[in-house]
Amino acid sequence: MALETFPFDPAEHLRTDEDIALYLEAVLDDGDPAMIRDAIGIVARARGMTQIAREAGLGRESLYKALSDKGNPSFETIRAVLRALGLTLTVKRADEAPAART
Repeated sequence: MALETFPFDPAEHLRTDEDIALYLEAVLDDGDPAMIRDAIGIVARARGMTQIAREAGLGRESLYKALSDKGNPSFETIRAVLRALGLTLTVKRADEAPAART
């Protein structure tokens, strides 16, 4: 009998503000720009892409394109989406972060 698999959509598991903040914190800690872009897109889908696009002052199609696999969103786009999600970026010294890298 063949193994049956099902698609996994992380957006379905981001139910609370805390879920979203912890998810993005973990992705930002990894530091991979493509993963960060993808995670912000997943969070925007979890919250409703149309609503996030409106609150960020962007077109829905433009936001989908910017956060797609081939997208390269500007820093302003990322900042606007995070603000629409009720989030901000902060900076910590690497030696003060819990998972400091050397």
